[in-house]
Amino acid sequence: MHVVFLPKFALLACWMHELSELLNVEFYGEWLGLVAEFTTKSLLSWQWASNSVYYLLSLWSRLVTSVPYLKGDTPSLLDETVPKITEGFITSRINSVQASFADNSPDPDNPLENAESLQDQLESLPYLCRFKYESCSLFIINIMEPLLQAYTARSRLPASGDAAELSVIEGQIAWMVHIIAAILKIRQTVGCSQDSQELFDAELAARVLQLINITDTGVHAQRYQEISKQRLDRAILIFVQNFRRSYVGDQAMHASKLYARLSELLGLTDHLVLLNVIVGKIATNLKCYAECEDVIDHTLSLFLELASGYMTGKLLLKLESTKFIIANHSRENFPFLEEYRCVRSRTNFYYILGCLVFMEDGPVKFRSFMEPLLQVAVNLEASADAAFRTDVVKYAFTGLMRDLRGIAMATNSRRTYGLLFDWLYPSRMPLLLRAISLLTDEPEVTTPLLKFMSEFVLNKAQRLTFDSSSPNGILLFREISKLIVAYGSRILLLPNGTNIYRSKYKGIWISLTVLSRALCGNYVNFGVFELYGDRALADALDISLKMTLSIPLSDILTFKKLSKAYYGYMEVLFNNHITINSVLNLDTSTFVHIVTSLESGLKGLDTGISTQCASAIDSLAAFYFNNITAGDNPPSPAALNLARHIGELPSLFPQILKSLFEIIIFEDAGNQWSLSRPILSLIMISEQMFSDLRAQILASQPIDQQQRLSQCFDKLMTDVTRSLEPKNRDRFTQNLTTFRHDFRAK
Repeated sequence: MHVVFLPKFALLACWMHELSELLNVEFYGEWLGLVAEFTTKSLLSWQWASNSVYYLLSLWSRLVTSVPYLKGDTPSLLDETVPKITEGFITSRINSVQASFADNSPDPDNPLENAESLQDQLESLPYLCRFKYESCSLFIINIMEPLLQAYTARSRLPASGDAAELSVIEGQIAWMVHIIAAILKIRQTVGCSQDSQELFDAELAARVLQLINITDTGVHAQRYQEISKQRLDRAILIFVQNFRRSYVGDQAMHASKLYARLSELLGLTDHLVLLNVIVGKIATNLKCYAECEDVIDHTLSLFLELASGYMTGKLLLKLESTKFIIANHSRENFPFLEEYRCVRSRTNFYYILGCLVFMEDGPVKFRSFMEPLLQVAVNLEASADAAFRTDVVKYAFTGLMRDLRGIAMATNSRRTYGLLFDWLYPSRMPLLLRAISLLTDEPEVTTPLLKFMSEFVLNKAQRLTFDSSSPNGILLFREISKLIVAYGSRILLLPNGTNIYRSKYKGIWISLTVLSRALCGNYVNFGVFELYGDRALADALDISLKMTLSIPLSDILTFKKLSKAYYGYMEVLFNNHITINSVLNLDTSTFVHIVTSLESGLKGLDTGISTQCASAIDSLAAFYFNNITAGDNPPSPAALNLARHIGELPSLFPQILKSLFEIIIFEDAGNQWSLSRPILSLIMISEQMFSDLRAQILASQPIDQQQRLSQCFDKLMTDVTRSLEPKNRDRFTQNLTTFRHDFRAK
């Protein structure tokens, strides 16, 4: 236990006292020597003291970062001590590879395999390295050079030779690359000038950039299945990410000294030339790591960073390697697209390509980019219905849906969305309807399809804005309705499988999300459907309600994503479509079931869901107040239905009002503003209902508190009129905040 306790104690001492205070302590030199000795022994015994390394390095980093603030001439003794600690740590990492190497298999305890552990170990190291950066960088280079020479020599051999030895070399280089990456992540000027730091950064970076040119040549190009090779390439990707953030692109500092030195060492003169090396590595990884999901995902993460930057995105489009990827994004060139284990990566890949393609105007370039996907769609359309059950056709279709979803995610403007819309509608939509009709019982097919539609109908950044004379919004909703009705009418007939969430609930909640986004997207005039006798809206609402009613409330509350989609849909339904032939036309028991589910959502722990339920209840109560309680005109059929429901179960609204007051009074809800809205609407419906609830609450309180609490209720309605105008609502919300505070006061 003392192995961990001592560094924690030393760190605590350092945190409680500034370095300047420690220097004034008589035994400071002795204390520092003992800590240094303990650190050195811990690094040598890394197998047993790995937990203490983090605290020890944190201690030393705190000491060195305090040096610039020292006053006086008292020596800190860190100039001699810190370089030894730094070198000891680096040496221990190199030695650990040989000692821990066994069978080159994945080991969750290996720091090179465990990103969180690796981050902990390297978090403080950059501050130590940059404290005496010149000597430290020279030490690193002296270790790195022989390793690079050995690695280069192995690439030229006709066979890998001793595979175990090569794996050790790759592990040692991976550690050095991680160390260099950590150093370049932190820019600190303690110990030397900014220009000097840039030169040392260039020296270290040059070794890794030189390594990039070696890793995919000769015998190394045959080792993509090896764990040690995968670890090395992940280390390179982390280095590139850290180096890019400091020296390439939008947020990078101007670094003339660094690029001048890189030009001398490697001929890398500027951002564009360096990006060409990086994108070349990205393309190679995507071509060669067909079966390693981790490397593919990390590579795509780096690619996305580059494509998302305004400057780096524009620079990428100038590179031949980028142009090749955009023009040849087929599975023949990138085999990971055909690997099931990397299937989720397809969406990210096409999102990145979409971002790049949409940076440049022009439908011609877009159509050229979409040609491989068009061929897949045409082949699928030519397939017989029976063929859709085969694995080949199913995989081709789901791949197409994932690819299209990525491209849809990249459309962030009216122009770019229009390009995809015109490509998809009307020619490709029958394929989607056919697939969802034939394969309703295949969630591995329906899930990607519905997720694509969920993205396609989302009106983010007002991208779904059509000309005033265009019917596209209505046409799009009709297609959505066809898909939802086709899926819902079939999924309801299927028996419940052993995994009901996978077989039914997942598809249902995505369908609800699709419909919710379409209903509140503000690109459809829904009155058109009833006016012209088009049942697209009515059928979609009808089947969606049937799907929700097929799920027990306990299951809705159990599955988080299902719960979120269900309550999101109910909020949209009650807010925007309460008068349409939907929820109010249900029989009373079903209507009560839905409203009761909203009350259950109010009581849940999820603030977002509670807010959605409050909004839905507010819309329902406000509709009742405006059309029945205070309505001047003859009530509409929808209002009559609502009155009938409440007449058959008069306790429904009082029970909800009671639940709302209990939440406000007794719980620490973070959405009091949202909860106040339905409370006022319900109070407006019936003053008697509010008076009865007030009496119940007061009767449940201690007798000596009842008079004070009664006054709280009196103040609650101060200056509140009998209306639901915005100003009146705001006044009530303010009163409710005061009411809650006074009611809870002792």
